Amino acid sequence: MNKTVVTKEEILAYHAKFPAGKIGTCVTKPLHTPRNIITAYTPGVGTICEEIAESNEKVYQYTNKGNLVGILSNGTAVLGYGYIGPLAAKPVMEAKAMILKQFAGVDAFDIEIDATSPEDAIQVIKALAPTFGALNLEDIKAPECFQIEEALMAQLDIPIMHDDQHATAIVAAAALLNALLIVNKDIAQVQIVFSGAGAGATATAKLLVALGANPAHIVMCDRKGVIRKDRSDLEPIKAPFATDRSVHTLHDAMVGADVFIGLSSGNLLMSQSIEPMAKDPIIFGLANPVPEISYRDTMTTRPDAIFATGRGDYPNQVNNLLAFPYIFRGALDVRASAINGAMQQAAVQAIQQLAQEEVPVYVRKYYGGTMHFGKEYLLPKPMDTRLFSTVSIAVAQAAMDSGVAKHPIHDWDAYRIELSERVGHQN
Repeated sequence: MNKTVVTKEEILAYHAKFPAGKIGTCVTKPLHTPRNIITAYTPGVGTICEEIAESNEKVYQYTNKGNLVGILSNGTAVLGYGYIGPLAAKPVMEAKAMILKQFAGVDAFDIEIDATSPEDAIQVIKALAPTFGALNLEDIKAPECFQIEEALMAQLDIPIMHDDQHATAIVAAAALLNALLIVNKDIAQVQIVFSGAGAGATATAKLLVALGANPAHIVMCDRKGVIRKDRSDLEPIKAPFATDRSVHTLHDAMVGADVFIGLSSGNLLMSQSIEPMAKDPIIFGLANPVPEISYRDTMTTRPDAIFATGRGDYPNQVNNLLAFPYIFRGALDVRASAINGAMQQAAVQAIQQLAQEEVPVYVRKYYGGTMHFGKEYLLPKPMDTRLFSTVSIAVAQAAMDSGVAKHPIHDWDAYRIELSERVGHQN
């Protein structure tokens, strides 16, 4: 039996078990005696208020702000379901908070907001920002997500990341770099086709260009077909990827393509469309929960393909869990003012290189079978605890090197020990 197969009944029972949901709060200081109460609450807490009023930086010393991420969504683009609203988005946000805590020791609150216009969302999130050391925007539809993220980054001095854009892009890029290594192709030379032109697709395309992909070799498709320079409806976010090549449909674009990256909707790609791809094609069907083309159809039609999905029940799951907990861990620990391109690229390289190392025994026990770097193992598994230190340290170092760290780390050996003590990973 596949260890990663879970039934609907098991999923419902897991979430409904008392207490319902997946996260709660915990007390971090003693509160057992009258002296504890006086110290933690009134009158003792007034002393802390005075300290912070005198110097706002002391909020990081005396409160949980420096280890607290706000996970915010308005429910306009939840998984592959689209606009299902903030209440239906809540299970996803709870899961993000749970993962941040379990995998990276980062506390998080999920906040679902009833604000669909960019202006309203920006106002609400900005008003909430003093509580948090960083913000994780989630499941906000394009193009509004770009406007919201850009405005908040310009107005706030804490790390902000739209997870659907950047964490997805980071993990997809790491997987693609390893796939190209396996088939001995150069990122600067390959022809890349995107299905989808939303937050995840455009962020992934931008990151691949930063990593060496040739923009002229990228064809991006949306619901209307290929994004061409002669289209009259080009949105600013899509314009950099408009082409003047003589292709108009996704099927046209696939002829001779080396790479397909789907960040759109399920079952959009036909088997006939992958037949004319180049030798050893790389096919990433990342729509969730149903990929653009199935694993069976892909391998039946193109047995020479390297295939990845966003699902955990097939090889090569492109899961942003491999990135976002550790990006926030590293960013918070150096008190970064932003999550910039250098930090994103550092995360890509750390994840990519970790997949090339020998897989620990405890990881193989979790998932069953043998695992080694190759066509069906492009990325580390989520339960690989080496991600915690490897990616967090890479991100923290990149923040320092790029000048956005306000609290630099000087003793990296001590930091590694601190990370291992902060989260009690069991191998």
